[in-house]
Amino acid sequence: MPLTDTQARKARPSANPFKLSDSGGLYLAVMPTGGKLWRWKYRFDGKEKLMALGSYPEVSLAEARNRHAEGKRLLAAGVDPMARRMAVKIASKQSGNTFKAITTLWMDHWKVDKNDRHVDTTRRRLDANVLPSLGALKITDILAPDVVAMARAVEARGASDVARRAIETTSQIFRYAIAHGYITRNPAAEIKPKDVLRPRQTQNYSRVDAKELPTLLRQIEVYPGTHVTRLAIKLMAFTFVRTSELIGARWSEFDFETRRWDIPAERMKMRTPHIVPLSEQAIEVLQTLHTLSGSGALLFPGDRNPAKPMSNNTILFALGRMGYKGRMTGHGFRGIASTILHEQGFDHQHIELQLAHAPRNAVSAAYNHALYLKPRATMMQKWADYLTELQKKANVVSIRGVA
Repeated sequence: MPLTDTQARKARPSANPFKLSDSGGLYLAVMPTGGKLWRWKYRFDGKEKLMALGSYPEVSLAEARNRHAEGKRLLAAGVDPMARRMAVKIASKQSGNTFKAITTLWMDHWKVDKNDRHVDTTRRRLDANVLPSLGALKITDILAPDVVAMARAVEARGASDVARRAIETTSQIFRYAIAHGYITRNPAAEIKPKDVLRPRQTQNYSRVDAKELPTLLRQIEVYPGTHVTRLAIKLMAFTFVRTSELIGARWSEFDFETRRWDIPAERMKMRTPHIVPLSEQAIEVLQTLHTLSGSGALLFPGDRNPAKPMSNNTILFALGRMGYKGRMTGHGFRGIASTILHEQGFDHQHIELQLAHAPRNAVSAAYNHALYLKPRATMMQKWADYLTELQKKANVVSIRGVA
């Protein structure tokens, strides 16, 4: 017997779900929670499928039968009703959606667990490199050659690394669009940067040899630029943190009593917290710096906007003014420290932990950053003492040279 509206209305939930059948595989599922759901069981291409047709009473018995009848017509024509409904849904989403509009949606989703600086950098790179070429295009119309043209235009400016990142970020946006039903394929995934961009030579961060370190330290001491920049380079030499970790430092991260710098996870490349034991020399630099920038939150505020850190090129430009353009970078202090500390016999694991190189998984991430703090503190003091002695020797050589 076909289902009646009275039966559907009066059906009461029980401890387990049950069905009230109509005909042709259409039935009303009554759930323990009280919900009543229209379902249609059918077979397509030899496989059993279950299609949702709405909930009762929002969808009446008559309307459920109309939807059921439309589904059967599609089935008789050799079309899977569920696949057709998904295609219609995708088509409705695709209408009028530009790449820029989808990029905005992706950004809102992607930025949740990213630090503000990373989000701002990614947004500016998209605005400068990707959106001028692809932003106005409908996302359904973009093909692999469009992505290639965008990347090559960026490469033509001499920014090959940026071009490679642009392809990777564009691919992420297309994947987001696929996951949310806006498109069905990712044109950026059909190419690899090496297929369309000129080969790049692998380069390590430039750094001077250990024998040149004394002269470099003396040049830092007499740097004619701002005191804040000079102190930034000195602190980087003593702590060998990454440039981004240094310039974003906040006074709230430092504890002078325990002589340690706690960098929060959101500012670290590995996304886990990092502890930097502070040597006496590093403390002295910080105390001097505090007289210059201690009234604000940042150790190294920008010249134009004190609420934002100095540019990540400030240290690089300063080293260039000292005569080290192309020969030394801020990151180079990390390589120098690693080489010399290993040569001096310090434990490899202690060095790697201090460089924040140590592998971290979900289990170890919570405590690895605090491992071996005592020997690491000893190592950092020995390193600062070593640099201090090198600087003194360089000054003596310089005085003798003048004499």
